Amino acid sequence: MTAGRQRLGRRGEDLAASWYVERGYEVLARNWRCAQGELDLVVARGPVVVFSEVKARSSDRFGVPAEAVTGAKQARIRRLAARWLAQAGLRRRRAVRFDVAAVSGGHVEVVEGAF
Repeated sequence: MTAGRQRLGRRGEDLAASWYVERGYEVLARNWRCAQGELDLVVARGPVVVFSEVKARSSDRFGVPAEAVTGAKQARIRRLAARWLAQAGLRRRRAVRFDVAAVSGGHVEVVEGAF
């Protein structure tokens, strides 16, 4: 990955995290990694834990950011979320939601319950 793409991704994650915080969410984890992959953003508000896949694009030339979250990617995020919840000790009594945060041109659009 090029340095420019890394900066774009980091900026997108910063903007998405700010979007959630402004709406009363607490950031629990950013860029959580294990051998099976990475979760971009884990946030919570009340009893709901949200796993947000952040997709940042500088243009829509190759499609809108949310289109990059394929079925295979969704399945991997679900597996990683189960692992994160177990490791964090939050598996019980928590509602779980999967969002996609699409960042383009500095604008954040969050699709809540995207999958």
